[in-house]
Amino acid sequence: MGSSDVGAEVLFWCVVLARFALPLLIPSFPLPAILACLLLDGVDQTIFQLFGYDPPFYQSYDKAMDVFYLSIAYLASLRNWTNPSAVRVSRFLFFYRQIGVVAFELTGARFLLLLFPNTFEYYFIAYEGVRTRRNPLRYALKFWILVAGGIWIFVKLPQEYWIHIAQLDLTDTIRDVSWFLPALAVAVLALLAVLYFVVRPRLSPPDWSWRFRADPLPEGIDEAQERAAYQAAHRKVFDTTTLEKVFLIGLISVIFGELLPGVETTSLRMFLGIAVFVVINSAIGLWAARRGYSWNSAVVSFAVVFATNVVLVVLADVLLSRGPGRMELADALFFVFLFSILITLYDRYRPIAGYRKQSVDRTEAER
Repeated sequence: MGSSDVGAEVLFWCVVLARFALPLLIPSFPLPAILACLLLDGVDQTIFQLFGYDPPFYQSYDKAMDVFYLSIAYLASLRNWTNPSAVRVSRFLFFYRQIGVVAFELTGARFLLLLFPNTFEYYFIAYEGVRTRRNPLRYALKFWILVAGGIWIFVKLPQEYWIHIAQLDLTDTIRDVSWFLPALAVAVLALLAVLYFVVRPRLSPPDWSWRFRADPLPEGIDEAQERAAYQAAHRKVFDTTTLEKVFLIGLISVIFGELLPGVETTSLRMFLGIAVFVVINSAIGLWAARRGYSWNSAVVSFAVVFATNVVLVVLADVLLSRGPGRMELADALFFVFLFSILITLYDRYRPIAGYRKQSVDRTEAER
């Protein structure tokens, strides 16, 4: 392998590491972190090309990285968003997109990415943009549906067509079409003018100064012991929360399974295998919650979940006969790492969303 090849490979893994690490900032700094993820997503292919590296699997890699950081964003919405109606819209948009990405990975049909556009990402940005200056509880379900619908129709459908159907690249188009960059600049300036001169004067006064850090968690659910108590009181091993977690982690695992070259198992086996592990994790987590075992540190919580799942995978590898369709142990450990992150964050953040919804429902019932 030549020095240029080694340099390109090092660059590739640095970008992959950045695309894994940046999303972990979204729960604490929702808007800046997701904008950084969006920027890196937009320029990573250009970075590769500048260094003469053009991975043939870029489309699948890009989708896998997108799914990972959008999964963290969805979990951050469970942690941070105070408006349950906005969370409902977020949940639909997120899972709708994941179904489309899985269908694309299994079939290769690009029109599916147009049919299942990534509206969730810009919807998340819109909510956080509102929250920087205003209380999201001001706005009812209808408002958030209109926001999602506007993004879907006027932003994401043209963008998904441009990227996945026409297969055009922004950098290449700017270079090859002389009038495109001036037209784009004029369109951006026109949009900013409309926002400043038409929309801004009609906005109600802001509720607070700029907020880019996530708001503090509500009292009563901000400590690990309180979240454990909430889970013990409201959770069962087989319930809608476990079902949501199965689809959250199962779908992203199928997408990553299509990307990794060493994974030879079928997508159905992958999903069912992940589902079994998720249910086992739910049972263990509920058992721990009922006995008051919990940790305020996310790092410690992840270490416990990861170690538990490593033991489960090793035991399964020893007890089950190896045959066709089995994953290599190294690939299995990668998936352990991946879904241990998601399980840790989901189990920490899902009780917060449930607690907030109960509080809002209680307040509305008392009116």
